[in-house]
Amino acid sequence: MEASNSIATLNDMIELDIQHGRVRELGSHTRNLLKVKRGLDVIKTLFEEIIKLEGNSLRNAASVAYTKVFALHHGQDIRKAVDAAMHAVPPKSQLFQLLNEDEDSAKVKMQRFIRASGPVIEYIEELFISRQLGIDW
Repeated sequence: MEASNSIATLNDMIELDIQHGRVRELGSHTRNLLKVKRGLDVIKTLFEEIIKLEGNSLRNAASVAYTKVFALHHGQDIRKAVDAAMHAVPPKSQLFQLLNEDEDSAKVKMQRFIRASGPVIEYIEELFISRQLGIDW
């Protein structure tokens, strides 16, 4: 049964995983929630970096976002693979073209995501921290 059919709130979901001792187990709802939080965080950070960007290359923005959010959680082999993959990151102009956006309209949407995701990320972090589960695992 999916969590959405049997669990009413994120609080309930985490408490259920705590009661069953499966918070950090592969595939647990709590572990998956932490992955969702990191996904939101990396996109938010990437958008913040793109907005600050002066040039056309997105490599540095992508690298900063990866380093801030994921690098601590990955081993050396994965970090090397990500570093190699950074060479495939398209230029900003190509990304916006693929998204059918111009720079101004894309920035408006990125800023909207940044504003909306911040409180969600903070809420999820507080769910973990208030239970002394930490978020760096």
